[in-house]
Amino acid sequence: MQAYLLDWTNLLLRWSHVITAIAWIGSSFYFVLLDSSLTKPESDDLKAKGVDGELWAVHGGGFYHAQKYLVAPRWRPLPENLHWSYWESYSTWLTGFALFTVLYLFNASAFLVDKSVHDWSGGAAVAASLGFLVAFWVIYDLICRLFGQRRNGDLIVGIGVFLFVIAASWLACQLFAGRAAFLLVGAMLATTMSANVFFWIIPGQRKVVAQLRAAQTPEAIHGQRGKQRSVHNTYFTLPVIVAMLSNHYGWLYQGPHNWIVLVLLMLAGALIRHSFVARHKAHVQGRRTPWEYAVVGTLTIVALAAWLAPRPPSAEQLAAARAAEARPATYAAVRAIVDERCVMCHNAQLQQKNVDLHDAAGLKKNAQNVYQQAAVLKLMPLNNATQITEAERNTIKRWFDAGAPVQ
Repeated sequence: MQAYLLDWTNLLLRWSHVITAIAWIGSSFYFVLLDSSLTKPESDDLKAKGVDGELWAVHGGGFYHAQKYLVAPRWRPLPENLHWSYWESYSTWLTGFALFTVLYLFNASAFLVDKSVHDWSGGAAVAASLGFLVAFWVIYDLICRLFGQRRNGDLIVGIGVFLFVIAASWLACQLFAGRAAFLLVGAMLATTMSANVFFWIIPGQRKVVAQLRAAQTPEAIHGQRGKQRSVHNTYFTLPVIVAMLSNHYGWLYQGPHNWIVLVLLMLAGALIRHSFVARHKAHVQGRRTPWEYAVVGTLTIVALAAWLAPRPPSAEQLAAARAAEARPATYAAVRAIVDERCVMCHNAQLQQKNVDLHDAAGLKKNAQNVYQQAAVLKLMPLNNATQITEAERNTIKRWFDAGAPVQ
């Protein structure tokens, strides 16, 4: 029953996390598009009202006219009812952290620790993973505050943050199981995105609103800092998403140079995102769309795919595979593999993911899952904690192809 309730918790948290993330990312993408697509008003009445930029759009059978004011409108008091975009961010982080807690922190010894990578306790891994989330935000924020207001500050900060992400990705992959390391780097960036909203963007906007309502000139630093952090957030978005999705693809994080794979994937996402951000501005200015960034990002992914592609087997390996395929994959052979590699987490007392493999009935019922997770996706055993071999995975495959006999 406990495993069943845990699965429901997992499902509901994941569902909530995806919904709120869609709302946050959608809102972020829309405002970046809006801000980059604004044009100076031509109408005298809009200029008189203090409109700094406008955008006409058509959608859903109607026309929309968006207007941006850098300060309070000149033609009316600032409305009391202002829409604030922040709960999408906070809800995404809260549901994501809750899901991370349920899946990884409560099962740290299995999910965070891979003793072949770093031999330490589950408790130490939990403390270190939480430290990653906090430390990255603190150092990132320090980089922004130290260099953000200097000449060429955006470029300096961009380079500094990129190098810091590389270092953090390398360190995560030296300490944690590959799957957890990729997810943790994504969570690290996502935490920074929410922290930008919580500590700087929204407080700065509140101060500006308060100063405007008090008939004071707002301090420019709040708008500058909010803009800077919002831009960072939009570039973090695609790297975060690919890091989160990566845990479904073992061939991404299981290699010896997995940190390079992670960095290149995130870089490709950031380049593709930049191409779309620059496109909005280019469209307004009548310039060509700078698709070269997206092309470089796409070619990076293609190069990664070629690098990670399975190597052709040697003549000896082919001969051994043919000899193995000539022998029937019996239930007894698969039973021995499952008992040694799988039953410790899938038995009558402990049924991870509600999968029980300790007897013939359980194995027959879950044959499809065993085949998919162990032989096709190669995600199980988790982090290959029980050291299943390729030959054993192939035996499971041949057993399933033969109809998964249990006699």
